[in-house]
Amino acid sequence: MYISLTNSPAPADDKNRDTLPGKRTPRGIRTASSTVITLGIVSMLTDISSESVSAILPLYITGVLGLSTIAFGVLDGLYQGTSAVVRIAGGYASDRLDQPKRVAFVGYSLAAIARVGLLFWTGFAALSAVITADRIGKGIRTAPRDALITATSDPARLAAAFGVHRMLDNIGAAIGPFLAFVILLVVPDGFHVVFVASLAFATIGVAILGFVVPNVRSRRRARDEARVRMPWRTIVRGPMRRVLAAAGILGLVTIGDGFVYLVLQARSDFAAMWFPLLYVGTNVAFLAFAVPLGRLADRIGRARVFVWGHAALLAAYIVAVLPMADAVATILCLVFLGGFYAATDGVLSALTSQLTPAESRATAIASAQTVVAVARFVSAAGFGILWFALGRDLAMLVVAIVLAVALPLVAVLLHPLLRRTAAADSEAAAG
Repeated sequence: MYISLTNSPAPADDKNRDTLPGKRTPRGIRTASSTVITLGIVSMLTDISSESVSAILPLYITGVLGLSTIAFGVLDGLYQGTSAVVRIAGGYASDRLDQPKRVAFVGYSLAAIARVGLLFWTGFAALSAVITADRIGKGIRTAPRDALITATSDPARLAAAFGVHRMLDNIGAAIGPFLAFVILLVVPDGFHVVFVASLAFATIGVAILGFVVPNVRSRRRARDEARVRMPWRTIVRGPMRRVLAAAGILGLVTIGDGFVYLVLQARSDFAAMWFPLLYVGTNVAFLAFAVPLGRLADRIGRARVFVWGHAALLAAYIVAVLPMADAVATILCLVFLGGFYAATDGVLSALTSQLTPAESRATAIASAQTVVAVARFVSAAGFGILWFALGRDLAMLVVAIVLAVALPLVAVLLHPLLRRTAAADSEAAAG
C-alpha cells in the first residue's frame, strides 16, 4: 500500500501496468497525491471544528435554547442547503480565474470567522446568521477543493483518490463529536467551550491551506490563460443532465442525520446516553468504507455505487423505526449511514468530474452539489413539519416508502450510466 508524494496523475500507459509481467503494483491505496493528502488534513481539522458543533446542535437548539422541532428543521435545512447559494459561483470563479486554491481559501476563512459568532450570539435569528455564514464558506470552498483533487489524481482511480480524501476528512468528522462529548462530560453545559475549540481547529486548518497547499492550475500554457467561454452545455445536457436529475430526486428524500439521531434518542436509552457519539459512529463507518467503495466505484461504475449508496440510506431509515434491541438498531443505523455517505459523497464528485472537461470541472461539481444541497434543504424543512404533524415513527416510515419508490425510478434514469465504467466516463469527458 502506498501514497504518491507527487501531484502528477499517473501516465496514461500506467493504467495497464498491473497486467504486465513483473510490473504488479502493490494492492491497497494506489495513488493519492501530496495535494490530496494535504487537503485531507485541512478537511480533517475543519471537520473537527464543524462536527464538534453539529454534534451538539440538536441538543443545544431543542434543549438549551428550547426551540421546537420545526425550528430545528429550518436550522438543519440552513445547515444542509445554504451553501447552495454560492456553490456554483465558487466553482465558476475557480474555473474562470483558474485559481482553485485561492477561491477555496476564501471559503475556509469565512467558515472559520463564522465560528466567532457562536461565542457571542444566541437565539434563532443569531444562529441562523452564523449557520448561514458557515455554510456559505463551505459552498465556496468545496468545488475548488474537489477540482484540485481531480487535477492531481489519476482519472482511472479518481473515486479512490476522493475516498482517501474523504477518509482523512472523516477522521476529523469522527474526532469532532468525540471531542464535544468529552468536553460536555468534563464541563457540564460547556457548550461555549466546544465553540472555542471549534474556532481553534478551524484557524489551524486555514493556516495549513494557506501555507502548504499548492495552487495547482488546469490551464498551464499561455494561450489557455485568455478568458474562456464556459461550456455550460456539457453541464446541463447529455449525461450530466441525468446525474443532476438523479441527485436532486434522491436529495429530496435524504433527511439530515440529526433527525435520524433524534428518532433513535426518542426510542432508545442507549442512543440518548451516547447522543454526541452517534456522529462519531457514522463517521467511523464512513471512514472504514470510503476507500473500498471508492475503489469499487472505479472498477464497476460510479453511478452504480451512487445508487446503491441510497439503498443503504433506506436501510438506515427502516432500522431506525423497527422494533429491535436499542443498541443493535443504533449500531446498524450508524453503519448504514456511514456506508451511504461513503458511496455517494466523493463518488458523485468523481462521476461529475469525469463527465465534464477540465475547464468546467469545478462548475460541474458545484452544480451537482448545489442540486443536492437545495434538495436536502427542502427535505430537512419538510421532515420537521412532517414529524410535527404525524409523529416521529410515521414520518420516518413515509420518507422510507418514498425513497423505496424513488430508487428504481432513478435507476431507470441513470440506466445509460449504470453500465459504464470509470474508463468510459473518462473517454467521454476527453471527447
